[in-house]
Amino acid sequence: MKEQNPSKSPFDKGDLRSVKSINDNNIVILRMDLDLPINEGQILDNSRLIKSIPTIKLLLERKNKIVVMGHLGRPKNSDKSLSLKIVYLELIEILEKYCGGDCVKNVFVDDIKDGEKIKKAIEENEIVFIENLRFYKEEEEGNTALFSELKKYSSIYINDAFAVAHRKAASIILHQEMESYYGLSFVEEAEKIGQILDKKNLIVVLGGAKEDKLKYLKELSEKADWVLVGGKLPKLVESGKFKVKSEKIIIAELREDGLDLSEEDIRKFKEKIKEAKIIVWAGAMGFYEKENAQRGTEEIAKAITESNGYKIIAGGDTSASIVKLGLKNKINFICSGGGVMLEMLIKGSLPAWE
Repeated sequence: MKEQNPSKSPFDKGDLRSVKSINDNNIVILRMDLDLPINEGQILDNSRLIKSIPTIKLLLERKNKIVVMGHLGRPKNSDKSLSLKIVYLELIEILEKYCGGDCVKNVFVDDIKDGEKIKKAIEENEIVFIENLRFYKEEEEGNTALFSELKKYSSIYINDAFAVAHRKAASIILHQEMESYYGLSFVEEAEKIGQILDKKNLIVVLGGAKEDKLKYLKELSEKADWVLVGGKLPKLVESGKFKVKSEKIIIAELREDGLDLSEEDIRKFKEKIKEAKIIVWAGAMGFYEKENAQRGTEEIAKAITESNGYKIIAGGDTSASIVKLGLKNKINFICSGGGVMLEMLIKGSLPAWE
């Protein structure tokens, strides 16, 4: 096991272990964010792949062979409907556009435990793409023995999957056992959020449907001046499942049908947003997928982008609303994941570098 640096994060002064400092002619393991939205065999958004293209290009330019790995969805055992084959083909197509043709030899490997397949794939290709890691129980158990065959050929690990940097999955904590670096996209996201840690006059806006956001309420109320809660979350608070005691937390009362913010909620939220120097927003304010439940999200989006504060957002619906309103250029930074953003905001550190 490699000696651990006591520094909490990869962006601390003097400890920026960017992929830029990697040497030539290595076989590297690249953990990417491959969990793309897919519907009926069609990829709806490939931006998570595109953000890692600069890291891949840099590695290839330096004559490194790359073993790409990640996960898709939440499969039970080897659910072939959640195979990463479609993501692999999309990544290669993107790379060919950037390179202007069939520029890299590549192969898809369907079993990370098959030593012979791994060996042959690495010998004959520049990019080796591994099947969904969540097909194996070891991944979510945090058991790095999953990579025993792969580690026979590579001693370098690179993480460019910031969206899952808060999880203790085997592919995230593998840095503890190998010479490790961080991809260009990962470093940028960590640095952007790092800039607002321990800052004053912070407002957090929480929405969406994922109830795990509510587990952060207590810690967020200690960090932020105000925590504004909308989306589908107020109903969960109302159910009594989550206790809210801090006066810094404002829970939306919602309109009568419960599908969106009420006009009074919008007024209250805007009032607080206007005062903020830093705004962190994760999750739509209503049932954004319904046409008659988008007003709250759009009004809060406008209020945030009109603010003079520093603005960071995360989440699919959050980003979609900003793009739909043509306000993307008024956001300082769009983070790849809401959970990781909140974890880092609270703890200042993540399993991806601890």
